[in-house]
Amino acid sequence: MTHTSPGTPPPTGQPATRSVGTRWAIRLALLVLAALVVIAAIRLVRNLDFATIGGALERLTWWQLLGLLGVLLIRQVLSATPLRVYIPDISLWRATVNDLSAMTAAAFAPAPSDIALRIAIFTSWGVPTPTAVAGSVLNALSLFIVRFAAPLGGFALIAIVGEKLGVRAIDLLSLAVSAALVTMVVLVARAESSAVRIGRWGGRVARRVRRGVDPESWGEAFAAFQRGIAGNLRRRLPRGLLGVAAMILADLTLLTLALRFVGVDPSEASLVTIAAAFFFAYPLTLFPVQGAGVVDVAILLALSAASGDGIVETATAGLLIWRAYTIAGSFLLGAIAVLVWRGGVRRRRQETPAEAAASSGRPQS
Repeated sequence: MTHTSPGTPPPTGQPATRSVGTRWAIRLALLVLAALVVIAAIRLVRNLDFATIGGALERLTWWQLLGLLGVLLIRQVLSATPLRVYIPDISLWRATVNDLSAMTAAAFAPAPSDIALRIAIFTSWGVPTPTAVAGSVLNALSLFIVRFAAPLGGFALIAIVGEKLGVRAIDLLSLAVSAALVTMVVLVARAESSAVRIGRWGGRVARRVRRGVDPESWGEAFAAFQRGIAGNLRRRLPRGLLGVAAMILADLTLLTLALRFVGVDPSEASLVTIAAAFFFAYPLTLFPVQGAGVVDVAILLALSAASGDGIVETATAGLLIWRAYTIAGSFLLGAIAVLVWRGGVRRRRQETPAEAAASSGRPQS
């Protein structure tokens, strides 16, 4: 039992006060960021020559469009490789179907709709629920770790060319977040007791933002997660992170090709310039719809600062093409993946016991 003095407010009131303050601080920070993005976007749009943008888009040929589609397909397969690593019982094809389906769900429904759909798809394929949960969570953590570590590539590139950090030094915070996530995963995997402590701590932090969070249930969930990943995490985690890094490089390739196809020459923006702008902006993909608008403005401002205002129109055209593939193209592939999965489920339901036994290779009982 907790004892309090007459003049001391009950402990239950303290988290509520902090939670309100924390929620408003987060909302204010997001509002300031959104305002800065809107201001930057307005300044860019007011000075854009849309005829030049249209002319740049007209440069695209059918074979270039097909080439970009090929890179997109490679990007999506690479995006699914961590799932294949963390849940080795599934094929790369099924991992890709799962990843595309969940990505589409995340775009149209609030979190954790994507995790719920991932688990539903895996369990429909016979993957045990604890394995499906652990693999899905590790996949999400891998994306967050590499997403926040992406500016490391930008720091390396500007160090090679000898540029000053300037405002980009703020991305050191992103690297700190990535390192903290890696530390958390390692500690959780080390022992169940550590997982419980970290889960309860995370629950208390989350309760400051959302009152309904129960730290004890978070501790139990982290313990279950630890039991699902403790086996081969030391070997699998680096492979999963490499898969996400390869996906990001494919995304960079898609952006670079889109810029080159619309007329951004290497003399105007070198690969180093494009890559540095991309890596520094990549943590902003944390925002909804892959950071649409926020990431694009950040990249455009970086390219303009490095190469001059003359690149803005053609770079805008390239970014439009890149987004058409990474957002609209990915959503279309995701919708197809959902249909493929649902069709497979319907076929399995319609199978007779003999057909099901034959398709699974097991004798009929």
